[in-house]
Amino acid sequence: MSAARARKSPSRPRNTRVVTREQIIEAATRIADEESIEALTIRRLAADVGTGAMTLYSYFRSKEEILDGIADHVLGGFQLPPAEEIESAAVVRTLASAFLRMMREHPSIVRLFTTRVTTSRESLRGAMESVVARLREAGFGDREAVQVYGLIMHYTLGFASYQAPRPWGNPDHPDVEELQRQRTHFYAALPLAEFPNLVALAGEVTTLPSDEQFAFGLECMIDGFLRKSGMG
Repeated sequence: MSAARARKSPSRPRNTRVVTREQIIEAATRIADEESIEALTIRRLAADVGTGAMTLYSYFRSKEEILDGIADHVLGGFQLPPAEEIESAAVVRTLASAFLRMMREHPSIVRLFTTRVTTSRESLRGAMESVVARLREAGFGDREAVQVYGLIMHYTLGFASYQAPRPWGNPDHPDVEELQRQRTHFYAALPLAEFPNLVALAGEVTTLPSDEQFAFGLECMIDGFLRKSGMG
């Protein structure tokens, strides 16, 4: 082979493989969920999927587009609970619980919700359009359906943010019982003169990030809204 012909032959990057847009987004979601959005860089993502950074740029022009892709992937895939409940309060409970499960499974989505606005039709269809439709089917009026959607989102986002760094409140954590015991001991061991209430209520305070607390707050919210709207 002549030297001129050799120069014309395109060289392929070593240690790379063909990847799809879906595989890239799945890997990006995994990194953002298991570590953080800050840990998600083009270089890190390229290494994770086994390709070069330039290959990623052929799919996404920037990290911002990758973050939009994560939102589409998670929110677009939101699993609306089966329409087994028709009573308005029960519908709100099931929807709020479904959103909390999603945010617990994908903690990165909490950060994305609070730092950016998506205009993706896929995201809007999965986590907004279908939810508002379910609320209207449950008997909420037009304005009320939107208001209740807002309450569900605001409440679950706030609670998920609070629960995330407090694993003793997550029932899915493999060491939840031991973590609860340790946290109860922490409160109980505080100086009694300074923290008489936290010491006395150590076991109760430990439940603040628990699903039991989530359910309590949700019931208060539902009762208050139903009374205000005249539906309760």
